[in-house]
Amino acid sequence: MSESIYFRQLQLGPMANYVYLIGDPETRECAVVDAAWDVDTIVSTAEADGYTITTDLVTHFHPDHLGGSFMGQQIIGAAELTARVPAKIVIHKAELSYVHRLTGLSASDVTAVEAGDELTIGRLPITILHTPGHTPGSQCFLLANAVVSGDTLFVGSCGRVDLPGSNAEDMYRSLTGVLAALPDDTLLLPGHAYAERPTSTIGEEKRSNMYLRFPSLKDFLAVMSPV
Repeated sequence: MSESIYFRQLQLGPMANYVYLIGDPETRECAVVDAAWDVDTIVSTAEADGYTITTDLVTHFHPDHLGGSFMGQQIIGAAELTARVPAKIVIHKAELSYVHRLTGLSASDVTAVEAGDELTIGRLPITILHTPGHTPGSQCFLLANAVVSGDTLFVGSCGRVDLPGSNAEDMYRSLTGVLAALPDDTLLLPGHAYAERPTSTIGEEKRSNMYLRFPSLKDFLAVMSPV
């Protein structure tokens, strides 16, 4: 990660989620990516470093990344964050309805985005990459030489496509047509600690991650959606 960017990777919650703080050292504004499980730690970490959280960039609507009700459990997340700091919740437009249903946030709390949109955190530009597959509105965040990939691409694997709203064909296109097209030296920042190392690069994943190496959609589907 560039030294001109404030960056913290926090592992939080029983599902080994990675939560990120990313900001502009000049304005001292930062975004949190996928605020969930422990909002107190997220906010106190930013404050201790001298930063103000202004945005919650949400990769997808699943409660372990957004907060809300999950299998009878209420996960702390975006709603609790907005009660602590004046942060706007950013989610792909395809998943806007899920945010309101799961968290109770109002329309004024949320900003809907789509592929190619650019946001700024202080002076730091962040580009939205729409990467459906795990969910219809899964999105990644591209900044400088890094991409925060949520549950689309992990170190050594990729997100599940057997859940409601998942789509294996969309996942293949997101992996091979969007993420694999990024420069090889792009730093990969995944949504979960599912590997021995916390980060990778797009180039390394193209060399070693089987889910980026299938020669065709047919081969990918044979593994991801066996008959």
